[in-house]
Amino acid sequence: MQEVTVIGGDPLTFSLAGEIDSENSDEFYAEVMDVYRRLPRNVVFECARLTFIDSTTLGVFVKIMKELKADGHALKLTALRPQLKKLFVICALDTIMEIEG
Repeated sequence: MQEVTVIGGDPLTFSLAGEIDSENSDEFYAEVMDVYRRLPRNVVFECARLTFIDSTTLGVFVKIMKELKADGHALKLTALRPQLKKLFVICALDTIMEIEG
């Protein structure tokens, strides 16, 4: 189960909680992009309560990043748990997107 809460602001901030995986990653993508298309700006994902992601979710973050970049905006992940941050590092995604904490 996932929980995506739009905090709003500039940058556009989303608080993520629970698990995002192949079962709900399409819903996650659609929810984020729906808000972003109405409020196009830099995006921050606050991940302190995010407990699990899989490779599908990594792909969704890359897809979101590419769409933002095409519009001249950036994506940033904050407060990732160490085991989740490790996935981004192993896949070298920390070299193409900003990861803080």
